[in-house]
Amino acid sequence: MIILTGNDLKTGVVVWWDGQNWSLHVENAVDVGDEADAIAAREEAARRVNVPYAIEATQTDDGPRPAHIKDRVRALGPTVRMDLTLKPNDPGAAEQVI
Repeated sequence: MIILTGNDLKTGVVVWWDGQNWSLHVENAVDVGDEADAIAAREEAARRVNVPYAIEATQTDDGPRPAHIKDRVRALGPTVRMDLTLKPNDPGAAEQVI
């Protein structure tokens, strides 16, 4: 599975391509397959996202899980204090990173 990530051009926040727009939540990301480069180029040219790039992920019951630890941290948020993650009330949030 190939998904797209980048940073929102206005806020800098990490975003994920959901097939129509950019989402704050990795679980909304869709498999873009061979279209990754075309979508990334179009979205960057439209100035909606900064430096979009394709990553490998696996589909889980909770949605896509980025294959690389760097992108799992981007998906979850800070790992030093779990109360600052994107899912502060999720007791299993830390397990999603590992």
